[in-house]
Amino acid sequence: MSTGIFTSANLPVDFAKKSFAGMITRLMPMGQAPLFGMTAMLPSETAVQTEHGFFTKTMLFPELTLGGAGIPGAGDTVLGVVSTTNVLPGMLMRVDSTGEQILVDAILSATTVRVQRGIGTVAAAAAGAGVKIYQTGSAFEESSTRPNALVINPVRITNLTQILRNTWAVSDSVRATLVIAGETNVAESKMDGAAFHAVDIEKNLFWGQKFQGTRNGQPFRTMDGLINIVSTLANYPPSYAAVNVTTAGATTNYTQLQNALEPLFNQSTDPKVGNERVLFVGGGARRVINDIGRLNGTYQLVDGMTGYGLQFQSFKTARGTFRMIEHPLFNSNASWAKMAVAVDLSTFRVAYLGNRKTQHKYFNNDGENATDNGIDAQGGTYTSELTCVVKNPPANGIIFNLTAGTAG
Repeated sequence: MSTGIFTSANLPVDFAKKSFAGMITRLMPMGQAPLFGMTAMLPSETAVQTEHGFFTKTMLFPELTLGGAGIPGAGDTVLGVVSTTNVLPGMLMRVDSTGEQILVDAILSATTVRVQRGIGTVAAAAAGAGVKIYQTGSAFEESSTRPNALVINPVRITNLTQILRNTWAVSDSVRATLVIAGETNVAESKMDGAAFHAVDIEKNLFWGQKFQGTRNGQPFRTMDGLINIVSTLANYPPSYAAVNVTTAGATTNYTQLQNALEPLFNQSTDPKVGNERVLFVGGGARRVINDIGRLNGTYQLVDGMTGYGLQFQSFKTARGTFRMIEHPLFNSNASWAKMAVAVDLSTFRVAYLGNRKTQHKYFNNDGENATDNGIDAQGGTYTSELTCVVKNPPANGIIFNLTAGTAG
């Protein structure tokens, strides 16, 4: 009981009508669209046009790689390197093979740098070709002139909004027919339409590929999904190539599983949730990961037990935790069943174009949005226009072809 005006704050939990994505989570918690369902709990964005994107910056960590001559001796101060990109005079750098600290004195060319040697407690020494020299800071003399600026250039990342539509319909005879149990035929068909719409969105969030063209003389667009975004990390600076995408061999052990997932934690994402990922898996991949845990541990069966076996819901690596969700869509074919997709939920969201969140419009309905199109039937259409947004793609990863688990 409360006094005063009854406001939205007084509504009991789950009393108010949910968003479409939220209803999917509640009505189908183990259903076909868990990732889309989770978007109801995540931050959302509004796209203001059909091309939606953001600008990203990646922190620079300057380094040098010694060229073919290396550092011949302790007295050499002009070094040939692979590239002087992002290196400025005044930077302190450490030769990885010897521990010697050097000071960059001048950039002579795109592949040549002049340095001061032995700036510290480690004496100058020779170093071979290919040795890395990493920046450890900077240092300047008294009354020094202002150093050059080092700028991180923003990179524009975009995706396209995609229109998804699903229609349900029943003849008016079927509408009038009573059923023995359950909902009416209209309600059942409408729920089926909602399920198909959610599945279509879910599939695109995983497997979509960006495209823009025309269809039936009208603009036509499809969006990049999570798998394609992560698989094309070369488009994101710096180039991560395919380190976040792994194709497993005939067998996979714990060490190989950990190595495949290692790059995901090189990224700083949300400090509130720590190093944790949701791992969507097919049935085959889940069995492989379960077998890896079983074969690397020891368990004992004793007389009188009425059940046995191991079923892991999560696992840990040295750098993070993975919570597994078996995805029904992954089990729709043998290839996807062997797949595992690690998602950093703090980097993932859905952006709808304007107010084009999932809408439902009836036709031949005596109530809302009634439209008579001359057909002796009743139905409706679900329509959404949205795109997939992944703010930090390298924090996500994919493993294909998990076939068998082994110890190790």
